[in-house]
Amino acid sequence: MDAAIVQLGLVEDETIQLDAAALELAALDHPDVDLDPYAAVLTAITERVAALSDVAPSASTQGAALAQVIAGEFGFSGDRDHYDDPDNADLIRVVDRRRGMPISLAILYVAAARRVGWTADVLNTPGHVLAQVGPPTAPVLIDPFNDGQEMSQAGLSVLLKRMLGAAAVPRADHVAAMSNRDVLVRLLINQATRAERGGDPRRALVLFDRMTTFAPGNPHVWWEHARLSLMDGDIAAARASLGAMLEVTRDAATRVRIAAALDSLAGT
Repeated sequence: MDAAIVQLGLVEDETIQLDAAALELAALDHPDVDLDPYAAVLTAITERVAALSDVAPSASTQGAALAQVIAGEFGFSGDRDHYDDPDNADLIRVVDRRRGMPISLAILYVAAARRVGWTADVLNTPGHVLAQVGPPTAPVLIDPFNDGQEMSQAGLSVLLKRMLGAAAVPRADHVAAMSNRDVLVRLLINQATRAERGGDPRRALVLFDRMTTFAPGNPHVWWEHARLSLMDGDIAAARASLGAMLEVTRDAATRVRIAAALDSLAGT
């Protein structure tokens, strides 16, 4: 496993710089690519946002400044024509193409905001990631996929009903801030899901192997790693993943589920 991803698993979550970490993860699939020009783009974005910080005292003006720079000046926007292209969740290719999906673009917005000292988070919005900018007492929601447009509460309600179903009741965790590791996990899950749908479960397994390295406290990634290992015929790896999951989860129902899965593998 690459030293950078191992180190990512060892550092405190709050010290992770989202865009730099996403670049390092993308570099695992582009071993011959020089990351310096990509880091230079991230630096240039930060410098332009910083130049506007004096005229962006409120959450709304901060969101507008981010949109002006990232979407307006640098041309980053949602890929509406090829939404499911795996390149949309690969930050190297996102920078190359100036196109991405909600999670990858939200990483750019939130990382730039944080670097200039603003409060910003990637939200756990189902199906369509949003970003939140500004102090907790008066933040605004922005939609990085749609060129950083500010989203109203009415717009959020429409989005959640579209993603969850008209009868669904939105919960607080649907708009909760994600930890940095969870953001990176969601980025790679997008790639893994597309790989498996495209008939390449081994590629998905590689991605979940990375996730277990930098987010070992996330039970879901261990479960998926076990499932994919079993599909690949590696029963020992499946058992090891379930054992690791048992170490990190305290939910009683989940522990029963893990125990049953381990029992089913006992004789194989």
